[in-house]
Amino acid sequence: MTAERLVVVSNRLPVVLKRSGSDTWQITPGSGGLVTAMGPVLRNRGGMWIGWPGLASEDCPDEESLGRLLTEGGSRSGYALKYVYLDRDEIDRYYYGFANEILWPLFHDLFPQCNFDPVYWEAYEGVNCKFARCVVEHAGKNDYVWVHDYHLILVARELRRMGLGHRIGFFLHVPFPPLDIFLKLPWRFQILEALLEYDLIGFQTVRDRRNFIGCIRALLGYKVKGRGQIGSIIMNDREVHVGAFPISIDFKEFSDLARSGEVADQAWIVHANLPKMQLILGVDRLDYTKGIPHRLLAFDNALTRYPELRRKVTLIQVVVPSRREVEEYEKLKQEIERLVGEINGKYTEVGWSPIHYIFHTLTRTELVAYYRTCEIALITPLKDGMNLVAKEYCASSIEDNGVLILSEFAGAAAQLYQDALLVNPYDRQGVADAIYKAFSMNEEQRRERMRRLRNQIRRHDIIDWVDSFLRAGIAKGLDDFPLTEFFVPRQ
Repeated sequence: MTAERLVVVSNRLPVVLKRSGSDTWQITPGSGGLVTAMGPVLRNRGGMWIGWPGLASEDCPDEESLGRLLTEGGSRSGYALKYVYLDRDEIDRYYYGFANEILWPLFHDLFPQCNFDPVYWEAYEGVNCKFARCVVEHAGKNDYVWVHDYHLILVARELRRMGLGHRIGFFLHVPFPPLDIFLKLPWRFQILEALLEYDLIGFQTVRDRRNFIGCIRALLGYKVKGRGQIGSIIMNDREVHVGAFPISIDFKEFSDLARSGEVADQAWIVHANLPKMQLILGVDRLDYTKGIPHRLLAFDNALTRYPELRRKVTLIQVVVPSRREVEEYEKLKQEIERLVGEINGKYTEVGWSPIHYIFHTLTRTELVAYYRTCEIALITPLKDGMNLVAKEYCASSIEDNGVLILSEFAGAAAQLYQDALLVNPYDRQGVADAIYKAFSMNEEQRRERMRRLRNQIRRHDIIDWVDSFLRAGIAKGLDDFPLTEFFVPRQ
């Protein structure tokens, strides 16, 4: 079979709908790891992205207006956009419920925060069926369907029930838990059996792949062959390939932007406002898996145990708003702000405050300016599938003078461990020691480490990630989805 187009299916479309008047709407590019990763790959290749537009159907433009907006957005991005409508009840039970009150905490080893409400499962099944119907409606017979992340695990199961014979791949962007944690899930058999309806299942790390295979062996009893990056689960009538494919970024895009005059101007402003300081950067979405309170307490510990850091470092902590409607997230925001206030109140002197706190979304230019300017990146999630911020920071450190402090529980640690300073985010003193080590590191060591980090990410960039997944899934690479000079979205 010759693949004609790449069809990406994810919870959200890669765009944001905003009302700009009483009856006027505009569409802007979205953000997030998947958009950052897949946007450059699909651009001008005539593919398709299927997803939810991010608003309840009751709050969306009418179907004709939305279709027109997405056609315009697709023309600008170089690939077609197709939407799945979800009403408020579906969003509450499927997205905020099953996806983010069950799978998200469970897959991040935080099962005490799970709410195993059976109503959520019914909604999850129903919404996955909606996505599958959209795929059947719009995908061509030779397209390769690539489903993404924990929101849509059941899509292949529904597509098979509808008779779709396409080859279908799945990539899990979050970690996969070990057996003793996965067992807590009441729908563990349904989830595993649904995943086995895909032809290729991709994970971020070998550890995640190993955890999944352990669950398959223990709960379903299937045999597994192959080791290393790719293996196969042997079923009665077919094989399902399982692999580790660490996601990456468009290295050249970040490196080139970091060299631009616009970023240079922004970077100068940052350092001019915080002169004679080593700047430490934390950038995180508001989420309890990111370990922001733990990081702040570790920074407090560093200032207490290493007083020579005072007036010499400033932590710039950027928190991107997320899921503000959820009570747990609002409580987390309040805890972060309390800690920032306490630490600044304890150590602030005339002309210096230890923490510069930002709670809003940055533009790409602003973000890269911080990446380029800050001498130390402090990236300490409690658990993370990959964490692309670590890779973006290195790609943007064009002077080779940055130091990456990275949680050993981030997927990126498996690739970057040799030249990052790895830490246990639960170990306040250990993180504090790493901060002091980074602060004290001489210029030659910084440059050697950062050059190796940048070379590693340059070699294994987003194109390499997509290419390796496609070759494993359909024995074809990204070159088999050629760039088109003039792109018109197909209906």
